[in-house]
Amino acid sequence: MEHLNLKLIFRFLGITAILNGFFMWLAIPFSLYFEEKAVLGILNSGIITISLGLILYFFNKPTNKNLQKKEGYLIVTLGWFTLTITGMLPYLLTGSIPSVVDAIFETISGYSTTGSSILSDIESMPKGILFWRSATHWIGGMGIVVLTIAILPLLGIGGMQLFMAEAPGPSADKLHPRITDTAKRLWLIYVGLTITEFLLLKVAGMTWFDAINHAMATVSTGGFSTKNASVAHWNHAPLIQYIIIFFMFIAGANFVLTYFALKGKVKKVIQSEEFRYYFLGIILITAIISVSILFFKDPALVTSINHPEVLGHTESTVRHALFSVISVVTTTGFVTADFTMWSFFVTAIFFALFFTGGSAGSTSGGVKIVRHIVMLKNSFLEFKKALHPNAIIPVRYDGKAVKQTIVFNIISFFILYMLIFIIGSVILAMMGLDFESALGACASSLGNIGPAVGSVSPVDSFAHLSMSAKLFCSFLMLIGRLELFTVLILFSPFFWKRN
Repeated sequence: MEHLNLKLIFRFLGITAILNGFFMWLAIPFSLYFEEKAVLGILNSGIITISLGLILYFFNKPTNKNLQKKEGYLIVTLGWFTLTITGMLPYLLTGSIPSVVDAIFETISGYSTTGSSILSDIESMPKGILFWRSATHWIGGMGIVVLTIAILPLLGIGGMQLFMAEAPGPSADKLHPRITDTAKRLWLIYVGLTITEFLLLKVAGMTWFDAINHAMATVSTGGFSTKNASVAHWNHAPLIQYIIIFFMFIAGANFVLTYFALKGKVKKVIQSEEFRYYFLGIILITAIISVSILFFKDPALVTSINHPEVLGHTESTVRHALFSVISVVTTTGFVTADFTMWSFFVTAIFFALFFTGGSAGSTSGGVKIVRHIVMLKNSFLEFKKALHPNAIIPVRYDGKAVKQTIVFNIISFFILYMLIFIIGSVILAMMGLDFESALGACASSLGNIGPAVGSVSPVDSFAHLSMSAKLFCSFLMLIGRLELFTVLILFSPFFWKRN
């Protein structure tokens, strides 16, 4: 393998740690306001993290600032490792989560925007820690790497290789020819959506603290809540749930389309094939689930987590069905009701939704809708080719021919994704989980979803898993968040060979 520019890699990890440390300190005002003892632990966590970052930054001055693809992959994966190691410090130093394994799980679940938790009593946690927990979602949502791309030009380093490895989805759509400007525009949209949702939730009746936490968790499609019952805590306030539904939908759509919509180019949004599938798919599946509840099951049995009296009529049934569908498709993971209690048919639909994912270029996890579209089109083309073997018929997406290499890449991704799901489920079963729970925990962790089925259903936590199972789920969350190849390529022998 060619010589790796280690000084450049360590310098980047230093920047990542410094930024993470400053984000930690944003939790201090919340601890001070609520007069909590956790403030010292958060302060020390930031000091340790920033100090580590400064050491990595100042003791590694690269002579060569050219970033190669291999270094890009290493920086992204090691960057997330750095985030995890430093990000768990507030939990450990405040004593909120004393177990290292539990802290690792909660931290990776935050940064990967999965939303699975080992906490059984969230409301007893210090407010500063709850804010930090939501902040890990917000940082991970767009990827702190993309944020750092906007700073790299100051160091004379180009960042395209990083964006290709980090940006969610099978391709990195560019809003602007310069990658740094792209990163800045993405973050402006991201911050703007967060502030807008915060204000709307506050007006709708949430406290300012709950509003800011849920805004960060929604826009990042994360799913950490400040309440034990998640968003079911507000089942008496439908407006709050409709606001969250809207922003989950926006967060699960391609951010490039959101940019075009904000610029008034609505036609581009409507013309997007993926967006049409995304929008119509949600409507259709919500309708099927709503009908199955209203006509084939007593809607009153579709109880919410802590407000069973609010259900029993069409509006509430459709609202809970829509909320749950969007929450799973966008891999946000907020909960207003336990969908595993609705019926075996509905549970099977939700389990299938675990493998859809949101749009490419969104903050959601999973396979992504665009991949499903390309795979389905390619499958139908195989029928045509069987009848006309000499015909050259390309897969067309958004009216353009898709390169065969991209089609192969998407098929390879899906095969690898399903292979990891099968092997991962078997491993979790070996670690003591029952069959249904092993399938659910693996699908949820790999797809960054949060709630699952079995003993990790929407009303359960991951606290009962063994230490080895928690660490394995953490690994699945990480490779799922970084689109498999980014992490797994580091385990391949040819990555380390000389070219």
